[in-house]
Amino acid sequence: MNGNITNGTHGANGFDPDFHLCKPLNEEDPEIYNIIKKEKDRQFRGLEMIASENITSRAVNDCLGSCLTNKYSEGMVGRRYYGGNDHIDEIEILAQQRSLKAFGLDPAKWGINVQPYSGSPANFAVFTALVEPHGRIMGLDLPDGGHLTHGFYTAKTKVSATSVFFESMPYKIDLATELIDYDRLEENAGLFKPKMIIAGVSCYPRHLDYKRFREICDQNGSMLLADMSHVSGLVATGLTTNPFEYCDVVTTTTHKTLRGPRSGVIFYRKGVKGVDKAGKEIMYDYEDKINSAVFPGLQGGPHNHQIAGIAVAMKQAATPEFKVYQAQVVKNAQVLAKGMAERGYKIVTGGTENHLVWADMRCVKLSGAKAERILEVVEISCNKNTVPGDKSALNPSGIRLGTPGLTTRGFKETDMEQVVDCIDQALKIAQDCQVKSGPKLVDWRRVLESDEEIINRVKTLKARVEDFARKFPLPGQPDL
Repeated sequence: MNGNITNGTHGANGFDPDFHLCKPLNEEDPEIYNIIKKEKDRQFRGLEMIASENITSRAVNDCLGSCLTNKYSEGMVGRRYYGGNDHIDEIEILAQQRSLKAFGLDPAKWGINVQPYSGSPANFAVFTALVEPHGRIMGLDLPDGGHLTHGFYTAKTKVSATSVFFESMPYKIDLATELIDYDRLEENAGLFKPKMIIAGVSCYPRHLDYKRFREICDQNGSMLLADMSHVSGLVATGLTTNPFEYCDVVTTTTHKTLRGPRSGVIFYRKGVKGVDKAGKEIMYDYEDKINSAVFPGLQGGPHNHQIAGIAVAMKQAATPEFKVYQAQVVKNAQVLAKGMAERGYKIVTGGTENHLVWADMRCVKLSGAKAERILEVVEISCNKNTVPGDKSALNPSGIRLGTPGLTTRGFKETDMEQVVDCIDQALKIAQDCQVKSGPKLVDWRRVLESDEEIINRVKTLKARVEDFARKFPLPGQPDL
């Protein structure tokens, strides 16, 4: 795993051991090295609370920086278009086997493709394989907590490629309950007749009712896809509803609650689907279609260093320690939601059952952009996010907060209470800044960066956050 050349005959073959191939990053490119060091320091002295982020283990990082990145391996295990892939096949087989084991799946009933580069390509491969061009899909609308790749579009723009190549109709939440409106979904699906319904979220803090999704799909002859990217770690440990009980296909990223590399996975049903009127078995036909859509349909050679990282992460996900970790993720999120609610902030759906907290900033007359920015300047990372009732994704009224990264660093409930207080203090600074600036973001930022009283309060809170964050270790490689 080190940077040394393994051939010990440098002098004999004329190879110069001082040539740049032998140099570590800090010697070969100190500019890049120092930027990476700065980023690591930022992560260490700050609170990473973006719900879609986590902190990988040292072992996963070792895979990502390994010689596996050198190898081309187009094709499937045992059927590569290049030679020299015996060991790559071993790694991919382990990634497949461990992924199935992590989610308790029978290899006779479920197949898997671990080659997608990430979650968005995984979803698009499924649509390409099973929905086909201009086929109809339904996914949760982005302002209501859905994801771009589930078919998001506006009155003027087809934002996602999914909405360009497929016919998309969103389903919504009930504004009164702020929960998915399954009755309305059932009604609209009966009219739209989608080929596939997507049960998946990007910012929705409640369990999904996969059984109800399945019933709606069966009424309309639709396939059911679960995009469990955000909650896959909770699924693996039995802490949320299980999509595998009801879905035809399940996709996930591997870097969120699953805490692996930035990559994607597709699970698909295989074997006997049912029996026709003549008593003949009907088989699932997803495997070849999905594999062909991934390669050669949409991708070239898989990223073998990522696949090795998947294998490591899935091994870790099957351990008792990982279940303890996931339970703590949820506990921390619930403390966060409860603490913010007690301080007067509007928490969408009134709480959380998973790893994320969805906060509506309209209750304190802040925009999502201002809330995100004030937290960023005091070293708390989150992201602005639409909330129910928003008219534009470009001007969201809320923020999304997550607890996977902090929990990886060892945060417990009492620590989250301090995090809540820091968030509250930051948002109060933002409100006071707005009193001085007026509502426009440009004027607000100007005051934030020039008003002496505001600047001093920011500095004090930033120092508090950094001192607190530095008490918790940052996993990963010690040098980078």
